[in-house]
Formats: sequence, structure tokens, C-alpha cells
Amino acid sequence: MSSDPDNLILQKLTTQIISAYVAHNEVSGQDLPNLIRTIHQTLSNVANTKPEIIKPIPAVPPKKSVFPDYIICLEDGKKLKLLRRHLQTVYDMTPQQYRERWDLPPEYPMVAPNYASHRSNLARKIGLGHRR
Repeated sequence: MSSDPDNLILQKLTTQIISAYVAHNEVSGQDLPNLIRTIHQTLSNVANTKPEIIKPIPAVPPKKSVFPDYIICLEDGKKLKLLRRHLQTVYDMTPQQYRERWDLPPEYPMVAPNYASHRSNLARKIGLGHRR
């Protein structure tokens, strides 16, 4: 058997399982090698199996998360005007990470549409964006 760290762990686990099994069950000397081989092979198969990636379930369907006065966070279902700040403070997540996690398009808003329009109008009123 190989001496790589993973194989050493498998050997140790196999030994522990066999020891516990033999201590509580009657096993003939002829059956022991086959039992060891079976346990080791089973542990190897489990170790080599890749975990199933579970896709997260949004609090609401993404298509029903943007409303004129608020955006619903797909992480927790909260109604917000400013999603970016909520994501950063609560989940330590950037808008890009949020969009990737939920498979959202790049143009998915981080601000409620009416709030963005209101802020834009305020900026125009005070003259932002124009040379003086």
C-alpha cells in the first residue's frame, strides 16, 4: 500500500472499523482478509466521491424581486431600497458575487428603480454633471 497521507488515513480508519467489528462479532481467520479489503475499498470509494453541489434556493424568484419602490434580497427576502450596502454589511458579498450566486444578468439593479430616479432628479436639481 502507498504511504501518501490520504492512504494512511484510510488505513487507520479501516483498522479502527475492523477492530471494532471483530471485538463485537465473530469473524473467522479466512474471512478477515476479505473483510479488510471490502472495508478499505468502501472507504476509498467514499473518499473519492465528489460532493454534490447544492444550488441555493432564493427567498423569492429572481424575476419577482424587483419592484418600483424596493428590491427583495434573494438571500433573506428583505425589502430594500439599497441592496448593495445590505449585501456588504450582512453577507460580506459584492454585487458581482451576488449576481453570480443567483445567476443574474449584469444589468440587474442594486437600487430600487424609483429611488434611483429620485436621486437622479435631486442630482440634476443641484447641478451635478454639468460644467459651471
